[in-house]
Amino acid sequence: KMSAPAAPAVPGAGSQLNGLEIWFVTGSQQLYGEETLRQVAEQSRAIAGALAAADAIPVRVVWQPVVTTPEEIRRVMLAASRDDNVIGVIAWMHTFSPAKMWISGLSALSKPLLHLHTQANVRLPWAEIDFDFMNLNQAAHGDREFGYIQSRLGIRRKTVVGHVSDPRVVADVAIWARAAAGWAATRALKLARFGDNMRFVAVTEGDKTEAEAVFGVQVNTWGVNDLVTAVGDVTDADIAALVEEYEDSYDVVPELRRGGERHQSLREGAAIELGLRAFLDNGGFGAFTTNFEDLGGLKQLPGLAVQRLMADGYGFGAEGDWKTAILVRAAKVMGQGLPGGASMMEDYTYDLTPGQELILGAHMLEVCPTLTTGRPRLEIHRLAIGARQDPVRLVFTADPGPGIVVAMTDMRDRFRLTANVVELVPPPEPLPRLPVGRAVWRPAPDFRTSATSWLMAGAAHHTAMSTAVGADAFRDYARMAGVELLVIDESTTARAFEDELRWNAAYYRLAGGV
Repeated sequence: KMSAPAAPAVPGAGSQLNGLEIWFVTGSQQLYGEETLRQVAEQSRAIAGALAAADAIPVRVVWQPVVTTPEEIRRVMLAASRDDNVIGVIAWMHTFSPAKMWISGLSALSKPLLHLHTQANVRLPWAEIDFDFMNLNQAAHGDREFGYIQSRLGIRRKTVVGHVSDPRVVADVAIWARAAAGWAATRALKLARFGDNMRFVAVTEGDKTEAEAVFGVQVNTWGVNDLVTAVGDVTDADIAALVEEYEDSYDVVPELRRGGERHQSLREGAAIELGLRAFLDNGGFGAFTTNFEDLGGLKQLPGLAVQRLMADGYGFGAEGDWKTAILVRAAKVMGQGLPGGASMMEDYTYDLTPGQELILGAHMLEVCPTLTTGRPRLEIHRLAIGARQDPVRLVFTADPGPGIVVAMTDMRDRFRLTANVVELVPPPEPLPRLPVGRAVWRPAPDFRTSATSWLMAGAAHHTAMSTAVGADAFRDYARMAGVELLVIDESTTARAFEDELRWNAAYYRLAGGV
């Protein structure tokens, strides 16, 4: 029997941003003399300080001394790459910094890069401009030199243009910072699969070795009865304490409360949560999958346990879908501290009323309650799939508002992310007989275009739904990973989307080499 290796516990998304840093690196050269370089340092500190003070940026922005030689540049990029707390580098060329000096450093950098094209002043003091001012404030062509060498070397980066007093600039940096945090979490992620994926299903399959090479995720399988052993080790006292937490946190139906005729089912659900949480924490796992076809000695399909673990920041994929579990974990970290949440989701069924088409999303049990600000009901109902006792689960409807659904598929020669911008809406009518967490949404730009594009892309039926971050965060994340991203939004047409699929097929095959 295999048992999970000892490792430090993985924090949930709630603490994932703590201690993370972005380094602010300013380029110049020795040509200008000490007085000019002193002013460069002062002004770059001010720019970095403005970003550091911005509430929208969820991690620390740390100013680094101005770099003026190839050796200094290489050292700071190597230091950033070695430091696990550093999730990215912002680079700005305050003056002219000859770009050949940056070749070694950029080649050594293994963290995401943002090129900030800005300057110290907003308005030019036209009447006072002399050539000393011009020498000091020449980011306009210093950054163009830097842009050239990044393109020449094929460096993946985000470019943000404007003064740091512009809220749009801060917002763009903040989105990139969140994506960088999600990417750092992905690179460090260990994912536990309890059993294999659902039999005969194609889209949940994939190359786990390639996933580790591209995303850095360790994806491995553990016998479900290892989980059963962990559940068996849970104490009655711990179960009682967790049941009390349930009763404080949710509207628990009377039959599950203490003294209710089905209270034992709630205790068994609590034991599964405690055992699963202990297994993941002891193994250092930040994401996991389950499979209703492989439950071993578990008395219930894990429902409530999965929902609560996702709410604490763990990634999850049902039916062995480890690719969705990766995306859910990334979305959890990227959205930390923002209104909304993230969950595994599945397009389940449609309302095809002409002109009012809607998608009803759900799963057997496993939808995360962070999608609602309401108080979920904790219920128990029959589940025909899984051949086990009736499972306990949280029942709720996701809040209305903007969102996005993102799928990861293995296209054999590359991983593809497909995203659809959506608007979550209240159900047109109550759902009294659907006892699961669920969401109803209207896809952009319209149902026919959305579904046509999704099907042409070969995108999966399992997705990560986020109501906290949107398409821009996933664009930055995909750029960091170097993977394909297709976005279906208000500007999408089926004809243009089909062309994009053809162009991407050619591009990624050429980019991957022979």
